[in-house]
Amino acid sequence: MSLALRNLLQDKTRFALSVGGVALAVMLTLLLNGFLAGMYAQITAYLENAPGSIVIAQDGVNNLLGATSLLPAGAAVAVKSEGAENVVPILSQFIILELHEKKQPAYLIGYDPKIGGGPWRMAAGREPRNEREVVFDRILAERHGIALGETLEIMDRDFTVVGLSDGTSSWMTSFIFVRKVAAENLLRAPDASSFLLVTPPARFNDAAMVARLRNVARVQVLPKQQVMANDMKLFGKFFSAPIQMMVAIAFLVGTLIVGLVIYTATVERQREYGVLKAIGAKNGMLYRVVATQAVIAAGAGSLIGIAATYSAARLIMSVYPQFLILLEPRAMLQSLVIGLGMAILAALFPARVIARLAPAEVFRK
Repeated sequence: MSLALRNLLQDKTRFALSVGGVALAVMLTLLLNGFLAGMYAQITAYLENAPGSIVIAQDGVNNLLGATSLLPAGAAVAVKSEGAENVVPILSQFIILELHEKKQPAYLIGYDPKIGGGPWRMAAGREPRNEREVVFDRILAERHGIALGETLEIMDRDFTVVGLSDGTSSWMTSFIFVRKVAAENLLRAPDASSFLLVTPPARFNDAAMVARLRNVARVQVLPKQQVMANDMKLFGKFFSAPIQMMVAIAFLVGTLIVGLVIYTATVERQREYGVLKAIGAKNGMLYRVVATQAVIAAGAGSLIGIAATYSAARLIMSVYPQFLILLEPRAMLQSLVIGLGMAILAALFPARVIARLAPAEVFRK
């Protein structure tokens, strides 16, 4: 351990650069994974907080956010007749808002405030009480300077902003909420529903209730968790592969930085290693010295990278609040494993130099 430290600290600038390289690689890995976790949380936020454990959609529709659904007339009555304890109809549609001469995609939810399906957390104001009132996402409102009491046009009708919701934003889109009757008027679909959020009675579990509800014609019946998984799969496939590729690149860069530093330190001290071999030091002991150097550099870089990630995540979310970066304890553990992996791989090439080292040749140089 002491020999490894002396070798590393012989050139403090080079050691600092290796630690910094690992720290940046770990920070990039954590930020990318945190962004992916935050994206998944935002995609599923509505269903995660909506009532019920079963979702009923138009036949053939398996997603909430990724498809347009229109249920047949009488679907809610038919579902209720199958023994559902609570049925919450919503009417939803992706729309484009014109906010201060800028196009802004939004996901419109029409709901009945008496039975639920609307905003689950209010940042300010209240829920709509009539057909001309709307609840806006807080972050969307802040980005466009929208205040409570302001009148906005939504699909050729004027609405007054009476509430700001929290936790209903993402970098892709934001939720806005109106009364279901208002959504029906906007979409020219009287008495229509896109989805039913169903709560089974206590005597039925979700699987039994799903089986019963499949008696209802021309609808798709799915557990809420499956719909959430479908939404994550649909939207995540466009981003997860590039993000995972960037994570792999960050790991490779960190490994190369540590490997280069340890390799250079090993080559520069071939004479010292040759002396150690000449007086009887085994390769195994010298391998441990090289591996310890790599572990120290990668471990220090990983710890610094974890600390830097928290600061960077707070800064990003303060500047761009529509982005959510979730840093989970499991991700911290994974970063330490990543650092250890960097150390092991980085020690391979220097170890080969030592293995091939012949003391007699060192003394001849």
